[in-house]
Amino acid sequence: MRSSLAKIADYPAHLEACWQEHLALRADDAPTVLSTFAGCGGSSLGYSMAGFRELLAVEWDDNAVATFKLNFPDVPVYHGDIGKLSVSECLERAGLEPGQLDVFDGSPPCQGFSTAGKRVFDDDRNQLFREFARLLQGLQPRVFVMENVSGMVKGKMKLIFSEILRELKSSGYRVSARLLNAMYFGVPQSRQRLIFVGVREDLGIEPSHPRAETRPVTVREAFASLADNKADRVVPDEESKTLSQMTAVRPGLRCSLHHSRHRLSSFKSSPTVDRGGRTGGWQIWHPVENRPITRAEVKRLGSFPDGCQFAGSISNAFERIGNSVPPLMMRSIARHIRREILTRADA
Repeated sequence: MRSSLAKIADYPAHLEACWQEHLALRADDAPTVLSTFAGCGGSSLGYSMAGFRELLAVEWDDNAVATFKLNFPDVPVYHGDIGKLSVSECLERAGLEPGQLDVFDGSPPCQGFSTAGKRVFDDDRNQLFREFARLLQGLQPRVFVMENVSGMVKGKMKLIFSEILRELKSSGYRVSARLLNAMYFGVPQSRQRLIFVGVREDLGIEPSHPRAETRPVTVREAFASLADNKADRVVPDEESKTLSQMTAVRPGLRCSLHHSRHRLSSFKSSPTVDRGGRTGGWQIWHPVENRPITRAEVKRLGSFPDGCQFAGSISNAFERIGNSVPPLMMRSIARHIRREILTRADA
């Protein structure tokens, strides 16, 4: 498969080109999207890169909203509890009538499903998809996309997955769910997400997902042209003795000294980076330098362009990126939906 995939020759240049897509003026006939559980705008950025016009974003976290507004100053935001957002208010804020919206997007919080957590079956957050389904039924968009972690289809969590699938289908949609890995969509990180795509029954089109597009981008390619900035690190410098001991740790291996650490390999994509700049509980370190990765580097690993701004502290930025759907991954999904579903529906 790898031999048939495109290679991104210059990742920083590619990321900058995608950022310019986001900044470009929208076409008069641009497809529309409304994003729930929008976070700092990872999914929104992907849709914007694909030429969509976002009509409304829904998010409750203060820092996430502050970051979203820095990068999407023209997108209205409902800053509050989605459970208190009625269908009528949602339509009014977006300037829509039922059935007019092209894509309804959402990433309900996934902590209850995550394989990195305790995977509590009755975690209240596992039920937030019902708020997504409630608005879906009222808005009746042509297409919906819902993202979640791969843990939803593992072990006892499969029961909740089946329940979600039934409810989405009963809302009047043909639904397909598939695991996609961001590393095959221009993101220098192995990160699996479960992507639901639903198409409204009356359109008569089967839902589908994009196929793998690019060869994995390595950490070395991702970090090209970036310099270390000590003020940009999520954790401070360690004592020199500890740092010298780290030199014995080969790339890709882990060590446990005063802290648990995972040194990246220059010649592979990064493993999944969580909200604390960790992978599997291990603090992620630079592939050749004795230090943790910086905010600028975690932005690159998450496919957030260099020009993307983050409100608050460095730790806030790590949290926002770790909780996001990688923008370049969503760009590929959005481009696929526009080409294979919306264009066909308009034909």
